[in-house]
Amino acid sequence: MSNTNERYLLDVEKISIAFGGLKAVDDFSIKIKKNELYGLIGPNGAGKTTVFNLLTGVYHPDTGYIKLDGEDLTGKKTIEINNAGIARTFQNIRLFSNLSVADNVKAALHHKYSYSLLEGILHLGKYGKVEKETEERAYELLKVFELDQYAEYKASQLPYGKQRKLEIARALATDPKLLLLDEPAAGMNPQETKELMDTIRFVRDNFDMTILLIEHDMKLVSGICERLTVLNFGHMLCEGETKTVLNNPEVIKAYLGD
Repeated sequence: MSNTNERYLLDVEKISIAFGGLKAVDDFSIKIKKNELYGLIGPNGAGKTTVFNLLTGVYHPDTGYIKLDGEDLTGKKTIEINNAGIARTFQNIRLFSNLSVADNVKAALHHKYSYSLLEGILHLGKYGKVEKETEERAYELLKVFELDQYAEYKASQLPYGKQRKLEIARALATDPKLLLLDEPAAGMNPQETKELMDTIRFVRDNFDMTILLIEHDMKLVSGICERLTVLNFGHMLCEGETKTVLNNPEVIKAYLGD
């Protein structure tokens, strides 16, 4: 008999964490199918970023489990979880601002392309081949996001919307199965938000990606998310199809301000 969990790429069951006796997340569960575009919404302080920190190993849950593609990641380190296939972006963009656009992506590729310290110092052995492959792959990713023309710019010189694209490109360089986007539209104007929606759809469709995003922009959420979970003070309030969730009277009352 097949395992019922096999149909889910991400299978999270009743994870909880407390800080100083206060439950920041309490019995949180989420099941996401491969290639889904899933949203996690709720007011500030609801525990959404704490959930992301639990999924990526920044925090370890007190109870429950986290599985990705059948592999138990509960309690593992951030680097182990990233290697297993979870990558994330942050609400406040975290790029290497003084490095070039290309070097930001190349930095994320060195988990895949590597050489010894001695080879790096002397530029011998695998160094030349690895650097060439890394550069080619970085430019491939930049071209996908129409950032190749800015490859030699410092990351800090990019407009805000393009910095977001670069952060997503860098996350994709780690070859994730699941991409976590933490308020990707934060600080964006309407045109940038529209371009971001197109970018997220493009990533899902062209990178065979599963995406979980935290977002306050309900236009973006309703425009791209297929299912939603609503979080309130660490507790799940509602989950289901996006339209149904957004029309739930309790959700409207508590989170949408209507």
